[in-house]
Amino acid sequence: MDQITTKQTILGDLEEEHNEYPIFVVSTMTTVLIITISGDIVGNLLVITSVFRNKKLRKAGNAFVVSLAVADLLVACYPYPLILLAVFNQGWNMGPLHCQLSGFFMGLSVMGSVFNITGIAVNRYCYICHSTLYHRIFSNTSTVCYVGLVWALALAAIVPNLFVGSLRYDPRVFSCTFSQSVSSFYTIVVVIFHFFLPISVVSYCYLRIWVLVLNIRHRVRSDRSLRSQTWPYNIHSFITMFVVFVLFAVCWGPLNIIGLTVAIHPSLGDSVPSWLFVASYFMAYFNSCLNAVVYGALNKNFRREYKKIMLNIFQMA
Repeated sequence: MDQITTKQTILGDLEEEHNEYPIFVVSTMTTVLIITISGDIVGNLLVITSVFRNKKLRKAGNAFVVSLAVADLLVACYPYPLILLAVFNQGWNMGPLHCQLSGFFMGLSVMGSVFNITGIAVNRYCYICHSTLYHRIFSNTSTVCYVGLVWALALAAIVPNLFVGSLRYDPRVFSCTFSQSVSSFYTIVVVIFHFFLPISVVSYCYLRIWVLVLNIRHRVRSDRSLRSQTWPYNIHSFITMFVVFVLFAVCWGPLNIIGLTVAIHPSLGDSVPSWLFVASYFMAYFNSCLNAVVYGALNKNFRREYKKIMLNIFQMA
């Protein structure tokens, strides 16, 4: 009897509900997931391989980049394929255990991404705004410890969901995910401390960097030789990671704003259009395959290494 109750709690009465989406909506969901999974796996494996192959990329700060790639790979290897199966089957038939594990690893990936992006921003801030102290703060050993701390925080952030019972199947998005309706207070805490607070820290770091860059540009505008030394140091060393942050905030922002709004005003839950809720989820899912594209587009070292790796693969084939 307890097992039946547990299954109904996890999969809920929602298990019996099925959204009859039009074929083009299901096709769009399927296409987005396939592109996301494929791009996620290929792109992030390229990122990890590039960092380990290229000496110019084997910097302390890029430890967070590798860690972020691992966080993105985590969802492509387990939760997303299960979501794809649920879309094909028009419902969840993998059982409550896979539902809980899928929700857990998805949450771990999201928290890992948030905290890794925060670590990258703090690293760039120290590198540019406190360059004299940078190598003392971010030695190879300490950076490894920071990455370990990132994952410890991510794990600590997601574990309470197992006790609150907030990991449930939602048929609207064919996903076992964080249920915003379980506890308004808990949802508010999660969204504020696990999204808006880290995003605020990241925004502060990049704002300070931009202010410093603009001040330096103003001071050295008349000195071309000094400007050529200062400009790459202040802009090109962090602009890639800034874009990664912006894309993450844009992709995950709508879902978190909806969650916070509904948690504060539960009566608004039914007024959120289904298409907006679904779109916000799939936007968030799609983010996991974007970072590798950004690195390749904006960082010449990653771009060159991508080409070398792909060329080697084609030659071996």
